[in-house]
Amino acid sequence: MKKLLSLLCAAVLVLTSAACASDASASPLAGRRVAYVMQMASSEIFQLWSDAAQQTAQSLGMEYQAFFCDGSHQAWQDTIVQCAQQGYDGLLLSHGGQDYAYSFLQDLLEDYPQLKIVTFDTLFLDPQGQEQKLPGVTQFFQQDGQIAELLLSYICQELYPDKTASGQPVNILKVWAGPGTLAAFDRRQEGYARYEEQGLIATVETIAPQSAAGADAQDSMAQVAAQALARYEAGQIDAIWCCYDLYARGVYEALVQSGCQIPLVSADICDADLALMAQQDSPWMACATTNWALNGEFGMRVLALE
Repeated sequence: MKKLLSLLCAAVLVLTSAACASDASASPLAGRRVAYVMQMASSEIFQLWSDAAQQTAQSLGMEYQAFFCDGSHQAWQDTIVQCAQQGYDGLLLSHGGQDYAYSFLQDLLEDYPQLKIVTFDTLFLDPQGQEQKLPGVTQFFQQDGQIAELLLSYICQELYPDKTASGQPVNILKVWAGPGTLAAFDRRQEGYARYEEQGLIATVETIAPQSAAGADAQDSMAQVAAQALARYEAGQIDAIWCCYDLYARGVYEALVQSGCQIPLVSADICDADLALMAQQDSPWMACATTNWALNGEFGMRVLALE
């Protein structure tokens, strides 16, 4: 049976947006301007996020705008500065780079001390690589380590329970991140590493696309996966674990073309993934993801509180 392994946002959302929509003009936030600035390109899950954030903002009487920066770190920073200059009251920022986000936002808040900021999936590291906090800025993240573990638990407990019960590790072909690894992948590695350390899995090889962007990454992943599959005999790989569903679509292509019947699991989700999972005899067995609409609503509610 195909699985959608879902993690809800860590916080419980007590009120729905609809509950606050009766008279947005009476809200103490009426007229405030807020924006969602995503470093990555628009996608189904990020649009789910934005739609929920917009609905929440507007139900509270706020004006909302979304900006997608197509994977450009410079565009992310430039857009944030422009929003600050244009008088936005609050910014919901996503996927800023850990090598610059701390110093950039620290300088921004010195110039615009009244600006309210909430960040998602954005780690703050100082020039010495030490994790830091910014006063007044709320950070929140997915439980990426648990996403990785949910997938591995599915492999070990549902796909290979006999092997796991006998103490034998499940042999995994690991699909990892290409150039420009995100901090989220680092956290997924922590969850993956726990299963390795416990001897529940053994990594036969780690592969990654040569390109990390869009369709290029998917095509690259298909080629890399095909080459990897050709190096192994039947039975040497028990399952394929992917850190990201875009890469999994490339692996799926390689599996179908090669005729290999190896179970595939991945983090994140979109309609294209579900369509491939629904194909007859599909090797794509499970996805693990958070509810991206709840992520967007939660982020906007935190920003509203600030």
